[in-house]
Amino acid sequence: MRINRGSSRTTEGFLRRRSSLPMWVDLSWRVGLVFALIAVVLLLHWVGRDGLKDNLDNHISFVDVLYFTTVTVTTVGYGDIVPVTPEARLFESLFVTPIRLFVWLIFLGTAYSLFLRNILYRWRMARIQADLHNHIIVTGFGTSGQEAVHELLARGTDPREIVVIDGSEAALELAEAQGCNILCGDSTRDRTLKDVAIHRARSMIVSAGRDDTSILITLTARHLAPRLPISIVVRNEDNELPARQAGATTVINPVSFAGLLLAGSTSGKHIADYMADLAASGGRVKLNERFVSPQEIGGPLSAITTGLGVRIYRDDRPIGFWEPGAQQLQTGDLIIEIVESDGLGTGGEPA
Repeated sequence: MRINRGSSRTTEGFLRRRSSLPMWVDLSWRVGLVFALIAVVLLLHWVGRDGLKDNLDNHISFVDVLYFTTVTVTTVGYGDIVPVTPEARLFESLFVTPIRLFVWLIFLGTAYSLFLRNILYRWRMARIQADLHNHIIVTGFGTSGQEAVHELLARGTDPREIVVIDGSEAALELAEAQGCNILCGDSTRDRTLKDVAIHRARSMIVSAGRDDTSILITLTARHLAPRLPISIVVRNEDNELPARQAGATTVINPVSFAGLLLAGSTSGKHIADYMADLAASGGRVKLNERFVSPQEIGGPLSAITTGLGVRIYRDDRPIGFWEPGAQQLQTGDLIIEIVESDGLGTGGEPA
């Protein structure tokens, strides 16, 4: 399980797939390659041993050649056995030195694969986790999840404030390309949600692709973060109630919403257009939710000046602008208003 943000990958344009070899096989061929290179150098040193000089006894034996090959390939030597002829020195410079560097690259690559990579990932993960405050968690990066992230970014959300969880590396690469934090894992597990600091999150979007999985994720998240606003996508109307019982704050059925737009379009060609305008970031208007201000308490909903008030929520009970309860705002009321959007309208003019 890993969490990542904006890594500089260089795999674009390369056809690749996961290796089917076990780790011990991969390690074995690396070790074998190192010994094969040392054996080649040993053979050539033995053939050209007349170009070497032993400063201790002036005699070059096979053990001396083996010793000289070992210290030369792994280090730069100790000076007790040295090449003295131009041919021997040229051989050391042009042949042995590249092999020495190659062997060290094999050592470093093996150390990175077995040890350093996990340490580096854990260090980066800890740094990102420390920065996760007031962030948005998106579980599932399918069609709905991608559209949700796209809309969040279009509305000005910093991609570093978004964490995407998915089990597909291909989906996570798309999220990472947009600058989001990513985590490959199972969102139904406590460990996964704890890794993305769910207790410090601002909100959560659940779009797992399956209603049963989305509901299970919601149950897990509600257990870990009792007050976290959770929006869930379900595709079966029968699952809307179980989703709310699981702890979802908002339940969205894209099929039902599409039906509303289609039905609205039969009453007037501009109704569906206006509803889409309210929902989209690039529309001329948008919906805004806020608490009533102290100056507005006691006055009617129609008197607010920040936008067009259409509904209030009082103790989680919706009250329309035409109802008597909307004629006198009270402390703690939540106001739903239509306000001017910061984006561009469909005609390209500022809203």
